[in-house]
Amino acid sequence: MTRGALLVRLQELQRLPKFQNRDICTISAVLSKDALEKHVEHCERAAGLAPGEPRQAAA
Repeated sequence: MTRGALLVRLQELQRLPKFQNRDICTISAVLSKDALEKHVEHCERAAGLAPGEPRQAAA
């Protein structure tokens, strides 16, 4: 998955009620692509989603 696609996934997660009062996106500026992918997966699990789950399920 490209860095751009990971950033889009992260922005979609940011809109979920679980993360509305937290900034989960700023850290992405200093993360490598591999670290960013792990961060996105962690945030998805924290939101109760399976990593890589389609965003329609998150809405």
